[in-house]
Amino acid sequence: MRNYYCMNPIAQVGLDNFSKNYIKTDEITEAEGILVRSASMHDMELPESVSVIARAGAGVNNIPLDKCADQGIVVFNTPGANANGVKELVLCGMLLAARDIAGGMEWVKENASDENIGKAMEKAKKQFAGTELKGKKFGVIGLGAIGVLVANVARHLGMDVYGVDPFLSVKNALSLSRDITVVKSYDELYEICDYITVHVPYIPDTKGMLNKEAFAKMKDGVVILNYARDLLVNDEDMKAALESGKVARYVTDFPNPAVMQMPHVIATPHLGASTAESEDNCAVMAAHEISEFMENGNIINSVNYPNCDAGVCNTKGRITVAHRNIPKMLNRFTEVLSDEGINIDHMTNKSRGDYSYCVFDIDADSTQKIADKLNAIDGVLKVRVIK
Repeated sequence: MRNYYCMNPIAQVGLDNFSKNYIKTDEITEAEGILVRSASMHDMELPESVSVIARAGAGVNNIPLDKCADQGIVVFNTPGANANGVKELVLCGMLLAARDIAGGMEWVKENASDENIGKAMEKAKKQFAGTELKGKKFGVIGLGAIGVLVANVARHLGMDVYGVDPFLSVKNALSLSRDITVVKSYDELYEICDYITVHVPYIPDTKGMLNKEAFAKMKDGVVILNYARDLLVNDEDMKAALESGKVARYVTDFPNPAVMQMPHVIATPHLGASTAESEDNCAVMAAHEISEFMENGNIINSVNYPNCDAGVCNTKGRITVAHRNIPKMLNRFTEVLSDEGINIDHMTNKSRGDYSYCVFDIDADSTQKIADKLNAIDGVLKVRVIK
């Protein structure tokens, strides 16, 4: 039996994807796998039993990725599972920025007791007038699962859409509407767009990427939408840009004390993936990733180890090794297996930065003795007997 632990409530439709061989435990010290949504794990000491963590969502800044990698713990996220929910909220944000819908609704509430509200609103409505989205130039930074959907829906609204992504995949490129222009640089997009939305992960290279230098290259009165991560925006520079009118509206799903003191902000309380459908999709994908890893040793959508798909094991045994990406490791592994008189039928080895992951399909049953010998090699982080 395999034990898993949930650090947050996880949609039951996802947990139902686990077979009868999986048991939900209330003790993290008994768990081999962990499912998490927003709970912070940075101050946790993870038990030796844990080999996999699945984040039911896209962002992983609540998980200590390097610490997990050093312990041989593979961390997954669920890219694309909440993409439609975020796309729809971005569309809502664009409409709220273009038309003062919120202001108009507030006026109606304030005048609810006015018997002549019908007549009064005809005079008042001018102050809530806005502009249409059709024909406006819309820039999408990051053409991943969410960015592609946002770009396509904006095109359907009649906007002129421009996208930029230095790591655009073939799959996502093929999913883009043929009417969308992919530019080569952020600067090119900044110069021409009336609305700019950002959909990139938070990493050192993207921290504070929307700053005074970027704003200086944008059109006056630009609208910025941020449904990705709060730290992509330099708050001090955004405040100055809003006060000067350089940025007309800042639409964000990440209110904080600094943002809430800025003028012309439209903020929602991190609602991007807060739909029943998104939570279900994330839970289903997270459960599938954990099952595939535990049962077959395959890595799908990892954020700290390389993806590695060796398929289903058709030999007598399979053993996996998470290790540091240093020279001669494979030689040491094969020496151990050779000393035990074991032949390797198939081997898959993938690397990502400082870490590597190896799958050995062998012609004998994997034993704890073999696992212990592999674990004793300097640079090995975790060995798992799959079969």
